[in-house]
Amino acid sequence: MNALEVRGISKTYPGVRALDQIAFTCSKGSVHALVGENGAGKSTLIKILSGAIAPDGGELLLDGQPYAPQSPSEAAIAGVSTIYQEFNLIPGLNVTENIFLGRERIANGLLDSQFMRKQAQALLERIGAPIDVRRRVGTLSVAEQQLVEIAKSLAISARVLIMDEPSATLSDHEMTLLYNVVRKLSTEGVTIIYVSHRMDEIFDLCDTCTVMKDGRSVCTRPVGELSRDALIQLMVGRELDTRFPDKRPAATGEIVLEVEGLRLEQRVRDVSFSVRAGEVVGLAGLVGAGRTEVARAIFGLENVTGGRISLRGRSHRPESPSQAIEAGIALVPEDRKTQGLVLGLSIRENAILPTLKSICRFGFVDGRKERARVAKVYKQLAVSASSVEVPVVTLSGGNQQKVVFGKWMAHSFSLLILDEPTRGVDVGAKAEFYKLINEVARSGKAVLLISSELPELIGMADRIVGVRDGVVTGEAIALGATEESVLQMIAR
Repeated sequence: MNALEVRGISKTYPGVRALDQIAFTCSKGSVHALVGENGAGKSTLIKILSGAIAPDGGELLLDGQPYAPQSPSEAAIAGVSTIYQEFNLIPGLNVTENIFLGRERIANGLLDSQFMRKQAQALLERIGAPIDVRRRVGTLSVAEQQLVEIAKSLAISARVLIMDEPSATLSDHEMTLLYNVVRKLSTEGVTIIYVSHRMDEIFDLCDTCTVMKDGRSVCTRPVGELSRDALIQLMVGRELDTRFPDKRPAATGEIVLEVEGLRLEQRVRDVSFSVRAGEVVGLAGLVGAGRTEVARAIFGLENVTGGRISLRGRSHRPESPSQAIEAGIALVPEDRKTQGLVLGLSIRENAILPTLKSICRFGFVDGRKERARVAKVYKQLAVSASSVEVPVVTLSGGNQQKVVFGKWMAHSFSLLILDEPTRGVDVGAKAEFYKLINEVARSGKAVLLISSELPELIGMADRIVGVRDGVVTGEAIALGATEESVLQMIAR
């Protein structure tokens, strides 16, 4: 029996055909992958399915009945729930309060807190989540917050659960927990629409797969009938010769960054490593190991309590990001939306931010220099947008990440720090970013790469430094390393 039918769904924005006759069906209790490059139309389709926007044409059927939600609340009442990459949770409230937010149980004019706690605990137990329902959500890990989101969906008796990049910030252990929950819900008859760029998840977890490209549905097939290469070719419309570029010759340049015995107020207790000019050094570690905190300290965002950081042989202790930028450091942060971009500004305004000071005269921006720099970034990274005046909030995730990368290209940095640079980015865009990282290293600049994807670290780095609980646990040459050998460095 079909749980959800999508029939000829179309959506047009001014100048853009976002969706064009999208059609596929999802069987009840199946895990249905929805894949495609950034900009393929997946986000627009999710918004339509969840009632956030209305389609221009086509129809939806839910359990064989017409389904046309006018709002997310109507979708929830109908049994369709969406878990986005950015969770809809209130950190200051506890787990129970979040699960029942907007649907509180009232008895005799008062909140029936005891009933809601019992129900919340039962929902979490149903998915095997050992979380105290009295804990504030702000104290939970990302994986635990995701489980709370799933429990919220079950609280409204969701029949179709849409999961948008659910594994983007999870460790391997947390991934296993997610897999178990998805499989359990599937056996209970809940239909899962699983949106992911990670090939391993699609082949390990999903039953069927719909491929989208340029706002159209290319095909819907059982996952068992597809190979990894065939799926990638359907997504990008071309073959990708290799997953990672060829390794560069071993770097012999000067030491650009040296970290010795670094200690921070949070998580980092003893971290030491170095990065040479022309070298890519990877930081490997599970979520919470302290990798991001190290990057933030180098960029002037964390208070250093001990140890030493040196940049090109000189002591480096920036008190702000502006000082780090002046010292020659560029940072692509792990969260592009809250840390890498000003969403209300245009591509042009974002692309020029780090170098704005250098093109100002007497307090005014030199328009000629600004246009030249932005045009170079726009062309070099092939940002998919009608013009540089388009607000970055309207771009797909991959194109937003291109702007985050691109804004540093006009900056004369000597060290580029990349924190999860390909998170939520499709395979085609990943290949472009990998080539760009190699170009940066070949130009003689140092690169510090933080990634939760072990194949990415092994494929792109020259050396890998393992971090666990804020302490360096080992170092390995990437050439010849395996996922198992890296895991031995970082796992308990």
